[in-house]
Amino acid sequence: MSESAEATGSAVAKESGSPVAKESGGRLARRWRVPANWRGLIIAVLLVLACYAPFQLVPFRVFQFTMVLIYAVALLGLNLLVGHAGQISLGHGAFFAVGAYSAAIMLHSWDSPYPATLPVAAAVAFTLGLGFGVPAVRLRGLYLALVTMAIAIFLGPLLKRFESVTGGSMGLTLAKPEPPTWTGLAEDQWLYFLTLAVAVAAFLVTRGLLRSRVGRALHAIRDNEAAAEVMGVRLSFYKTLSFAWSAMLAGIAGCVYTWVIGYVSPDSFGVTLSITLLAGLVVGGLGSFWGPLLGGLFVMFVPSISQSVNDAAPGVVFGLLIIAVMYVAPTGLAGLAGRAAYSIKKTLRKE
Repeated sequence: MSESAEATGSAVAKESGSPVAKESGGRLARRWRVPANWRGLIIAVLLVLACYAPFQLVPFRVFQFTMVLIYAVALLGLNLLVGHAGQISLGHGAFFAVGAYSAAIMLHSWDSPYPATLPVAAAVAFTLGLGFGVPAVRLRGLYLALVTMAIAIFLGPLLKRFESVTGGSMGLTLAKPEPPTWTGLAEDQWLYFLTLAVAVAAFLVTRGLLRSRVGRALHAIRDNEAAAEVMGVRLSFYKTLSFAWSAMLAGIAGCVYTWVIGYVSPDSFGVTLSITLLAGLVVGGLGSFWGPLLGGLFVMFVPSISQSVNDAAPGVVFGLLIIAVMYVAPTGLAGLAGRAAYSIKKTLRKE
């Protein structure tokens, strides 16, 4: 699909009245993005801070930020599907569970090396996502949301039935990867850096994908399917692949989750996880580069902070914050940050 075709699709989408299309294709949305010359500096500073943090934080905080990175990888896949391809999903936690259990079974039953579990978990999740994406392309809106939710609902009982393989309701307990002696790192630090390496690789690959012809095709489908089809975009092909890629990233996140936690159980991957991930992505910012990372911070820290206030508070605070963010920043926290950056830049130019 050519650049001119992409521009035409964006223009047609804007005329169609789609909220997502207006936000992604309009001049105002482009204006709110973080300036390109700032992104490289921001990313470099964040990477330096990310490498420095585990040496200054207590082990529990290091664990929390490790979980933020895991959630960010899972949300990266969900963002690819929902934010860039415009396909709703309430079953993302199921693919997260598939990756986690694929790694856990390999480690528990076959005593496989830890590095071998990552590509296998990614491949299994990709295959299942591809198989699910074929019938899902015929659905849209609430119908697609209900079907994807059904996956998350029946996966838990299914895992419990194969007790000899999955451990049933009791789950599987596993050993965590031990840091090599030459690193001089503690276990929590080693797991953090492993997760950081996986997260950085996932973000780089996804960013390259979205900047390619594939990314332009997904955006055209999101903005207006009819216009995209007229321009020659194969809707079924790209929709199916978006499900597969999204599932693969969720599977990778689930695999690393198994390394870090050392335990998997069907109750850890219920429907609540899928809904929480979608809520975190919406709060972080749909279709944004920073959305998955901000969503990971939200998913990890908001419940834990509110838990310290009151045992019944996490759900209430989580819901109220979602409402507040949607009211203050309809484009999510990433959109709010982009607007702030644009306002600062505009003020500096006036001075």
